[in-house]
Amino acid sequence: MALLAGIVWLCLTSIAMAHASLTSAEPADGAVVQVAPQRFSLSFSEPVSPLALKLVRPDGQTLALDTFVLRDRTLEIEPPEGLSPGTYVLSWRVVSEDGHPVAGSAVFSIGAPSGAAPAVTEADDWPVRVALWIGRVGLYAGLFFGIGGVFASFWLLRGSDRGGACFAVVIVVGLAGTILSAGLQGLDALGVPLSGLFDSIAWRAGLGTSFGRTVIVMTAALLLAALATLPRLKPWGHWLACVALLAGAGALALSGHASAAAPQWLTRPSVFLHAATIAIWIGALLPLAKAVRDGGTGAEEALRRFSLFIPYAVAVLVVAGLVLAVIQVEHPAALVETAYGNVLLVKAGLLLVLFALVAVNRWLLTKPALAGETTAVRRLLRAIVVETVLVLAIFAVAATWRFTPPPRALAIAAAQPASFHIHTDKAMADVTISPGRTGPVTVSAIVMTTDFGALDAKNVSFVFSNPAAGVEPIRRKAFKPGDGTWQVDGLVLPLPGTWTVRLDVLISDYELARLQGEIAIRP
Repeated sequence: MALLAGIVWLCLTSIAMAHASLTSAEPADGAVVQVAPQRFSLSFSEPVSPLALKLVRPDGQTLALDTFVLRDRTLEIEPPEGLSPGTYVLSWRVVSEDGHPVAGSAVFSIGAPSGAAPAVTEADDWPVRVALWIGRVGLYAGLFFGIGGVFASFWLLRGSDRGGACFAVVIVVGLAGTILSAGLQGLDALGVPLSGLFDSIAWRAGLGTSFGRTVIVMTAALLLAALATLPRLKPWGHWLACVALLAGAGALALSGHASAAAPQWLTRPSVFLHAATIAIWIGALLPLAKAVRDGGTGAEEALRRFSLFIPYAVAVLVVAGLVLAVIQVEHPAALVETAYGNVLLVKAGLLLVLFALVAVNRWLLTKPALAGETTAVRRLLRAIVVETVLVLAIFAVAATWRFTPPPRALAIAAAQPASFHIHTDKAMADVTISPGRTGPVTVSAIVMTTDFGALDAKNVSFVFSNPAAGVEPIRRKAFKPGDGTWQVDGLVLPLPGTWTVRLDVLISDYELARLQGEIAIRP
């Protein structure tokens, strides 16, 4: 439990990393441009939807940027008129395709820097993050103990009334956690503190993300499970419970990391199967414990059916979980190097303990308990209680994934190129560095005339330097691969930060154009 608390605290207090990452900005972060930009541009590693865009002027005044166009993964923003010289901060807050908010800023200057950049802070809101985690745990409890329990009581315990009051409590907890999660999601998306929970804009923002679909479908599933427990609807209880389980498991596949992972024809069904088998297994624990404690032929039959079901449930659960883990983690090293991988390791460790306990129950305690041995029954009941505690711990760990981007998303962001445009009175160039981070990179450039026509240069050389880090000019002669670009392969950029890039373009035997600009290289 101490380890569990440490992992939860680590994930809740860690810096929020992007689930969709900024791959390029125009103007680039740290750039100095001579004239006011005609447009702002933000490109991301995944499709996003804007939530809040603003520009902080050199005097600290904040301007809302309301005119923009979203083109696939690029957000093109119309800047305000009359931007004077000085340092500006382009601040953005968007929601990624998996429903998680992403925020950041890019600092640029017009003419020359005007001293320190205006301050823009994006601190984590602890109360909102803790409330989000609690809400997610409540949602899991409602699905797995509530909906799963109702389903198990009809299909494994054959309509027994065991656990009715417990189902009601857990379903209410699930409804509260699910519904509140919508508002909390909106607070997190907008960067609003917990006091804004009663503002309708937070609820609209939360329901407007992909997680909003999960909230709506999960709420309907919980209500169907509650209806299935009503005595008047008992003849329809089997089918209501079945639809509730299908809807609840499907709700988890509508948002989150897996919803944005490719191939979705594999990830979404895997999430569904993973959730459905967990719900049936975990939901049966409490009513089964009560049935075993009360005894009788009905308990024996329920225990027998449950013991036959468990091996198949565990097999489906493990296969679906492995599929999702392989897709999200990609490389074994990410299990140790990323917060997402750390959470997965803790969850896997708890699952191994749980599976070992299940094996003991299945192969050592079930048969004696069915034979009526009092000691075996007591041990089985204690084991079920321990299983329940382990499941709650797994829920608590899994809920922290809300705050940890998967290695898959981090790898996509790390592989994104960095690019910028250089414009002089003799020539222009669009330069791309792929990937836009430290290490071996490929540099390519399209060289053009000042009217965007093709420029048939005799040769081109790239010169990289980082004076602030003490890196003297690194010169590489480019070649033409045949696609109209000039390219350099295998160049190593050893340090992150702002690099100066110069293109020496030999236009003719007597004319040389030097094009120079700056680009930010990620770690």
